[in-house]
Amino acid sequence: MAVTTRTVWASERDTRLDRWFHRHFPQLTQGALQKMLRTGQIRVDGKRVESNTRLLGGQQVRIPPMPEGQAPKAEPKPVDPHDAVALQRLVIYRDDSVIAIDKPQGLPVQGGPGIAKHVDGLLDALRFGSDERPRLVHRLDRDTTGVLLLARTPAAAAALARAFRGRDVQKTYWAIVVGRPHPLEGRIDMALIKQGGAQGERTVPSDAREATRAVTLYRTVDSAQKRAALLELTPLTGRTHQLRVHCAAALNCPILGDGKYGGAAAHPDGFGDRTLHLHARALHLPHPDGGTLELAAPLPPHMKETFTFLGFDKPRTPPCRRRA
Repeated sequence: MAVTTRTVWASERDTRLDRWFHRHFPQLTQGALQKMLRTGQIRVDGKRVESNTRLLGGQQVRIPPMPEGQAPKAEPKPVDPHDAVALQRLVIYRDDSVIAIDKPQGLPVQGGPGIAKHVDGLLDALRFGSDERPRLVHRLDRDTTGVLLLARTPAAAAALARAFRGRDVQKTYWAIVVGRPHPLEGRIDMALIKQGGAQGERTVPSDAREATRAVTLYRTVDSAQKRAALLELTPLTGRTHQLRVHCAAALNCPILGDGKYGGAAAHPDGFGDRTLHLHARALHLPHPDGGTLELAAPLPPHMKETFTFLGFDKPRTPPCRRRA
């Protein structure tokens, strides 16, 4: 394996360098990683770093040759033809630099323990004749649906990482929440911190010094009296599970189906579908080649059914396009 360079995704911002390496190179031992850091073989933007260095989206990580027996598999498993066709059907926009898909509920973006199928492992199906394999530039939770953007070239990946790292990307989410927020619209400014536990890692509100500021704008689009409401959510920051925590902890209106943060309140009587009702509706951002990229994804089937059940109007989905 030769020396290579990888771009840090915008969604990986604030990840410790050692955790980043173990995510991308799970075979690498902690001892081997520390040795490569001590000897300066691993660098970020050309500089020597420590294992606890926090990464920024768009940074370049120098990857030295892995020690014998600890190198990643050279080639990913071939994509099953049926999976390839299914993934290609999810494409809602494609040009020479970017691809956008409408990610379905239940499909993880990345692999992990017990995860056999995920978007990152299927990306060879989206080459469409290109020599380059598409790259993830941000992430969605497994059960969050909607717009997921991919870069088709290294230059596009770097440009998109810069856009996500700054304030150039406007993200719009739709969520059906239990209850109706008061006031009906506003701004949530609540710092969050990751916390371990018996049930796995969670993100929780915190006033600790190491907590990270998280800001969300919200607006009530429709409601079924005080039983449930449709919210339009605009995150101004990108913390893990930010929208789910803000709805449950700040608004006291957990997202329907979000038992992780809403507990029993997220599964009220009368609602048959216990799936998370959070949808990445739209992205507006600078296109890597100039102009503005406008992307939107239609409602997933389980949210369509809940819209009908609650009597909410189903809005038209605007076309995906690049404006000059």
